[in-house]
This record gives sequence, C-alpha cells and structure tokens, in this order.
Amino acid sequence: MTTPAIENIIKTYPNAKIILLGSYVSTQAFKGFKNVTKVIIDNSKKQNNRYLNLIKIAKEVGKVDLAISFRRSFSSKFMMFFIKAKKKFNYRRLVKEEIHLVLRYNDFVNKVLNLNNKAGDLKLYFKPFTYLKPTLGINPGATYGSAKRWYPNEFAKVAISLSSKYNIVIFGGPMETDIAKDIEEELIKNGILNYENLAGKTTIPELIEKIAGLDLFITNDSGPMHIAAAYKVKTIAIFGPTKFTETNQWNNEKGKIITKNLECAPCMKRSCPLKHHNCMKLITSNDVLKVIDN
Repeated sequence: MTTPAIENIIKTYPNAKIILLGSYVSTQAFKGFKNVTKVIIDNSKKQNNRYLNLIKIAKEVGKVDLAISFRRSFSSKFMMFFIKAKKKFNYRRLVKEEIHLVLRYNDFVNKVLNLNNKAGDLKLYFKPFTYLKPTLGINPGATYGSAKRWYPNEFAKVAISLSSKYNIVIFGGPMETDIAKDIEEELIKNGILNYENLAGKTTIPELIEKIAGLDLFITNDSGPMHIAAAYKVKTIAIFGPTKFTETNQWNNEKGKIITKNLECAPCMKRSCPLKHHNCMKLITSNDVLKVIDN
C-alpha cells in the first residue's frame, strides 16, 4: 500500500538513487522499481541484540540526502536516528479520520516533501503468469493472526462449486501449509482433481506472477489481496476483525468485500477476544457465491 507514495517519490526525484530497506518479503515484492540501486534486508529480529543490529543496518545505509520510513514502530524510529541523512522523516498519521492507508502514506509524503501528488494505483513490476484455462485462486491464510482467517471448509465449498468453471490454485506461505492441506483434502474427497496446491512452494516473485494472472481470487484481508488489486484481478475479499475502510483493495473496480458488520467488529485483534469469532463464522460459502454471481 506504500507503492503509490513511492511512485510519487520517484516521479519527484527521477534521477535519485534509491536504497530500499525492509523485510525480505517486502524487498522481494519491490523488485523492478525504478532507480533502486541497493537493497538492504532487515534481519535484526532474528539476531541476538536487535538494537545493535539496527545500528549496523543504519551504518550500512551510509550518507544519504533523504531518509523516509513508512513505519511508526519504536524500532524503526530508533534505526532512523542513526541514519546519516540531510533530511529524514518518520511516518505519522496526519488525520484522525478513518481513511485508506494508501492515502495516509501518500499524504505523509506530500506533507514532508511539500508535494501535491494524487495517489495512483498500487504498482508491482512482475509479468502476470499465463494460465491455459480460467483459474480461481484461493488464499486461506493471513499472517496477522487467526482472527482474520475464514474457514478452510468454506473455502473448499466455494472451490468445489466453481470447479466446473475454473481450475483451482491454493496459495499460502510456509506457515499456512496446514490450512491449504485441509482444503486440498476436501477437494479430493469430493472428486475435484483440477487443482494445484502451491502453499509454501512459491517465491515472492512467483506468488505475485501467479496471482496476477488469475481470473478470480477469493482471499482474506492479506498481502496477496493487495497483489490482486495491483493487477485488477476480480477479487472477493473476506473481512472480519479489520477495518476494510483502511485496508480494502485500492482502486480495484473488480474487487468486492464480504463482511457481517457486527457490533464487536472491527476489534483489530489477532484472535477473537470474545471467543466466538462470529465475524468470520457467520460468513458462508453461499455468501461468497452470491457475490460472484452478481
């Protein structure tokens, strides 16, 4: 969701050399962005003293004219303190109202750089995979926590219902292979063989390319949901405990949201604090199929 803001930075400074610093996953996703001359992966969490490692990362950046962080965490501010830059800016929210994070990030860049650029589409620079037949992708995972995850059996019911129209691809990260396996087993039980389970088997570029080429995508609120938005893939996004006003697909006219709008939602918790998980439990495969048909 930072990509429109970053595109505007590149547009403002077309000759700038950019150092990209972030997690392995995020830096992989940003491959192909113009002017990126160096990539630094933040592995500080995986090592003994995180803050000493953040200082080392800051030194690796070297002297720069401008340093911008899109993170609000203490660790990010700590690292930015040690970066040698003529100007540096830590992300902050400029308004209290609920607005999309794309707008928050872009407004932040406009504010600190004294610009007036509109937020464009999400942008990734990968070529979509070409499927031989119409293909449905399902993404049952969400790294934020279990509260954001719809149920594998419901994903499976949707896939089974649509299997005569689409080949099926199951997506997921290395920590989501069990969920994907549950869906796969349901498909096999029902005699569905035109599927592929890619959970835990793709690199980040491969994941982006495979999602980009889909005809239909059913997903929880997650990173892959935003990948689909960047490529304008027809998407059904299932929201429970999170604020769809802030994190739904940006600028995807083919995207639709399913949510029950319960009084207890959005709670923004990683697991259901009330133990019933009704924000997801009350959403059925029929709800999804009805939206697809409309």
